[in-house]
Amino acid sequence: MKRQAVTIKDIARELGVSPSTVSRALKDHFEISEETKVAVREVAERLNYQPNSLALSLRSSRSHTIGVVVPELVHFFFSTVISGIEDVAHRKGYNVIITQSNESYDREVSNVQTLFNSRVDGILISISKDTKDFKHIESLREKGLPVVFFDRKADVEQSSSVTVDDFGGGYQATEHLIKQGYTRIAHLAGPSNLQIMVDRYEGYKKAIEDAGLPFDQDLVVFDKSMDDLDAYEATLSLLKSQKPDAIFTPHDLAAMSAITAVQKLGMNVPQDVGVVGFSNWQFTRFTNPSITTIEQPGFEIGQKATEILLKQVESEDDDITVESQKLKTNLIARESTRKV
Repeated sequence: MKRQAVTIKDIARELGVSPSTVSRALKDHFEISEETKVAVREVAERLNYQPNSLALSLRSSRSHTIGVVVPELVHFFFSTVISGIEDVAHRKGYNVIITQSNESYDREVSNVQTLFNSRVDGILISISKDTKDFKHIESLREKGLPVVFFDRKADVEQSSSVTVDDFGGGYQATEHLIKQGYTRIAHLAGPSNLQIMVDRYEGYKKAIEDAGLPFDQDLVVFDKSMDDLDAYEATLSLLKSQKPDAIFTPHDLAAMSAITAVQKLGMNVPQDVGVVGFSNWQFTRFTNPSITTIEQPGFEIGQKATEILLKQVESEDDDITVESQKLKTNLIARESTRKV
């Protein structure tokens, strides 16, 4: 059985101090007391601690290039995130390599490996809708390469991320529909393995309960509404079987598909059925009717995620400070919900 290497966290746990204190003590940092330095060195020697040579090599020999993995380059939201990433990266002297998983787990794993082999200094990643196993990302952290999630994050211990308040966005969308007079609101909830979709669902559910409306699980469709055709067919099925008077969708393309399905059945948006999207893609202003949506600050997400990543890349500490930021969403009301 392979023996697991001792880490700074093991020494910190033994002494009851923070990993950053151990890291500074081992580097003879002036802010650390001599007593603490001696204690750290004694425990390090007793546990046979060996510095992570690969991590040190990566930190000391930088390529000044960062890698980015996005689910879809054509997605307007992700294109605005990339603009934010490049804004900060180029300002700080870093190049950016962009890859897309095309919502495929296998391609995501391949992209991550390619970026690592290209000796990038760190990786920004938004996981695909098919990603349920995170070993490829955990492997990067074990090798000392900084990773920061944006928008869609994985359940990886001690990982940094920048997301939006998806719960708040789901609540905003549903509350708006209720205020417009809709009472039987359906939700195309997207993939159930993506936490952002679960959070939006929870926000939707809470808004209905807070309004005193009955919650009907039959009005919620998980896992069948991310693609345009899936959203269209899911909406047709809901309208025929459950007869909702409003639909909250996982993104703006799904909202457009839902509107098409409503019109296909000879009904009117917003008089018969209200529709809300998510992200605020550019086309939402020009459709007929124009689409009410929840705006995500994509550019700011890209900026903040890159700032966190570069802070980790340039840190002299072996132990990385974890940061999680959650940005606010904004409701943009348009014709697709203007019932009253």
